[in-house]
Amino acid sequence: TDKVETPCYLISEDVIERNCKILDFVQKETGANILLALKAFAMWSAFPVISKYLKGVCASGPIEARLGYEEFKKEVHTFAPAYSDFDIVEVAKYSDFIIFNSLYQINKYYSVVKSIKENIKIGVRVNPGHSEVEIDLYNPCKPGSRFGLLPEDMEKIDLSLITGLHFHALCEQNADVLVRVLNAFEKRFGKIINKLEWVNFGGGHHITRKDYDVKLLINTIIDFKKRYNDITVYLEPGEAVVLNAGVLVSTVLDIVKNEIEIAILDTSAETHMPDVLAMPYKPKIIGAGEPNEFRYNYRLGGISCLAGDIIGDYSFPEPLKRGDRLVFLDMALYSFVKNTTFNGIKLPSLILFNKEMNDIKFIKRFGYEDYKNRLS
Repeated sequence: TDKVETPCYLISEDVIERNCKILDFVQKETGANILLALKAFAMWSAFPVISKYLKGVCASGPIEARLGYEEFKKEVHTFAPAYSDFDIVEVAKYSDFIIFNSLYQINKYYSVVKSIKENIKIGVRVNPGHSEVEIDLYNPCKPGSRFGLLPEDMEKIDLSLITGLHFHALCEQNADVLVRVLNAFEKRFGKIINKLEWVNFGGGHHITRKDYDVKLLINTIIDFKKRYNDITVYLEPGEAVVLNAGVLVSTVLDIVKNEIEIAILDTSAETHMPDVLAMPYKPKIIGAGEPNEFRYNYRLGGISCLAGDIIGDYSFPEPLKRGDRLVFLDMALYSFVKNTTFNGIKLPSLILFNKEMNDIKFIKRFGYEDYKNRLS
């Protein structure tokens, strides 16, 4: 972290590969297929590492589908809450699987999709009716959710049009939650599963986390496949692929005092790590602790003009100085796929490193043209 410019996202190929080996172990033990969720991580410079292990990607529309098709070069599964006339053509062009969210959409676009790619696999997303996600912003099964067909909708569908079902109900959760969601899913839709070729268990599986029960996941998938004639199972984690694989490196630009000590950084919660404000959560920093855990307390503020651009309150063993570097952990996921150029703030550089090969690759630097080209 002392060899790179700031701000930057510094991504470890070694950790990504370690994560992928765990996911590949699950694949080999169960016969399931694991996909990279591009919504969480779409740094295509790292795809050569990931594509050695995973079966493909899941996309959320035509742009992600095209990126997966062109750069990952394996299976592309696409789901969106709805498709436009333009989007459906692009999605069909780049996808191997397309998943619809309503009876209207599948009836409207089935023939369109098949005319573009006859062998494309078509499925529908269903609502399993059970979720243990506590934050509504991230809960796809909350009351009034726009995601997924209900059991009464499935009674109206021509099953000859589809080859599989997709559900998604997890968020950073362990295998025991999947067991309970799967139980609810089978109660709602079990009578039609044997008529299909595949089921996608969605994302949110924190498979590479240290306390994750990989054995329970493996047994759950194996038992499910036994119940339904060895049906093909897909999972589409995003975070699990790049968990702990990246950091955001920042520099302290100034320190001011207004009742408390405030360090102003060359990064921003608003622009560079938006989930800090949206979720919200406080990222961990190497060498820092909770307030009063160490002697010197600081509030860390971002460089944007948003009054609430506050990363959080931390303590440090030694006083912070202007020019010090701070390293925010677990910043490969949902960071640069969601960041913004609000205020014209420069986006962090993208840098890959491989510790085993002692190799640092400066992938991309951002500047004025990136800001200007988003505008008109």
